[in-house]
Amino acid sequence: MKFNLDNLVVEYNKLEEELANPEVFKDQKKVKEVAMKKKQLEESVTLYKEYKKINEALDEAVEMINSSDLEMRELALMQKEESEGQIADLEEKLKLALLPKDPNDEKNIIVEIRAWTGGEEAALFAWELARAYLSFADELWYKVEIDEQSDADSGWIKEMIFEVKWEGAYSKFKYEAGTHRVQRIPETENKWRVHTSAITVAVLPEVDEVDVEIRPEDIEMSFCRASGAGWQHVNKTDSAVHLKHIPSGVVVFCQDGRSQHQNREKAFQILRSKLYAFEEEKRARERWEERLSQVGSWDRSEKIRTYNFPQDRVTDHRIGQNFSGIPIIMSGRLGPIIDALAVADQTEQLERASRGN
Repeated sequence: MKFNLDNLVVEYNKLEEELANPEVFKDQKKVKEVAMKKKQLEESVTLYKEYKKINEALDEAVEMINSSDLEMRELALMQKEESEGQIADLEEKLKLALLPKDPNDEKNIIVEIRAWTGGEEAALFAWELARAYLSFADELWYKVEIDEQSDADSGWIKEMIFEVKWEGAYSKFKYEAGTHRVQRIPETENKWRVHTSAITVAVLPEVDEVDVEIRPEDIEMSFCRASGAGWQHVNKTDSAVHLKHIPSGVVVFCQDGRSQHQNREKAFQILRSKLYAFEEEKRARERWEERLSQVGSWDRSEKIRTYNFPQDRVTDHRIGQNFSGIPIIMSGRLGPIIDALAVADQTEQLERASRGN
């Protein structure tokens, strides 16, 4: 395989020049687009420059192989072998670097976990998975902020919304979006029957006003007092904020902030992320309709994973792979599962690229 990415280098240099122009900073949306595009090209351009450098070394080595100097020929053969190995490695890295980038990968995220079917067992598992995510984020040194938590009667959770702030947060959590099913024997079950329950997880890239425009006339906003039971702190004023986006029907409720202003800002932030995710989902479905012949959709509405406690097995249905050690996984060691999903995603993209799809 021979790469010629000189046009990519030219494009990268133009983007650098554009960012050095003070005029471009008058349009913050433009700045963001240019900076993002430059960052997406950066790895490919760096690898390609190294690739060209090694190819030049290879060409020099090939020329020296015919030298009359025996020592020079031996050095040239060593250089040729070393360069060929480096080139093969760089070609594989370039193939991955040139795959289309997810524009959301570097963004902060908002994660929503909801108990779905299975009553208290679902609420228990929602709490366990939320704890696993928080531990996973902590191991990566990501900053986490819990926005909302609605408790079940048992003390577990019906719903939790939290933010993860760090570069690359979306790339680590995006594969978690979907329906998670758990199978185990509840402590209250005296006949040792396995019960099945499910929770849903949404992973929303954090967006700002530059990414999503919300017209004031499209918003219904009301205020009420924060509820007392199960919440971190109670405010005696009407600090809780309820937003409804009329065109889409999306509803957001925030009450964990210490002031109405804080809740209002948080509610709009979550609303922007939901509207952005809504549009992304619509575009993804349109792309999926063009790929009906492919197997596996990564659709967040499908069951993506099953946690079978009696058999100590976690199965990710998108890649058909099993992972053992549920206690370790639920302690936050999600890396092996997420890495396997990322590799499968890259492999699928490479296969599509080779077929020209």
